[in-house]
Amino acid sequence: MQPRSRTWIKMFSIAVILIGGAQVGNAAGASFVAVGARRNSAVQHPRAASVNAARLREDMRRLWSDHVIWTREYIVAAIEGSPDANAAATRLLKNQDDIGGAVAGFYGKDAGDRLTGLLKQHILIAVDLVAAAKANDQAKYTATDQRWKKNGEEIADFLSQANPNWPKATLASMMAAHLVTTTKEVVARLNKQWDEDAAAFDEVYTHILHMADALSDGIIKQFPQKF
Repeated sequence: MQPRSRTWIKMFSIAVILIGGAQVGNAAGASFVAVGARRNSAVQHPRAASVNAARLREDMRRLWSDHVIWTREYIVAAIEGSPDANAAATRLLKNQDDIGGAVAGFYGKDAGDRLTGLLKQHILIAVDLVAAAKANDQAKYTATDQRWKKNGEEIADFLSQANPNWPKATLASMMAAHLVTTTKEVVARLNKQWDEDAAAFDEVYTHILHMADALSDGIIKQFPQKF
């Protein structure tokens, strides 16, 4: 084979991976379900397997990126009191449906519904937390923060039971870090510390990508026949 031909084949393979990973919103969740539906299929060709693993990681990153991006959109709108806060909250809640639907592709509808419920609680508690912080109601803020932390532990516990490659302690630490970094974002925004606010979101986003990759790695290890 001529070098030029090999170059075009390599470029085409990269394009396949990128196109497969560029699913958005419901499409990302649908990709998870499609891969999950092949749970009992035969071991795949190595090239197809590598594409499936890449697609899984890209879809997982998209879903959790949406989670923190729409959380930020809500934080900014709610603190500013702008009319798009409700729209941001609605879109954010839909993201939890997307994540739950993705999980259902591997662990079944009941598991997906359970995770969706826990994640929606996570969001609704966060809404209460922002409201308490904005009102400078310290007592309500402290109580809501405790509820938020408990919910994070419940999410970690649920996921750890679904996959032995997701240790509870590791997931609990990841969820705790997610809450801490998001809280930094809220506080900086409230105090109009714009540089700190931008830095806080960078921290939130970097952390959620690590978390998404850890979840993808666990799924790939648990269902190697699909990857």
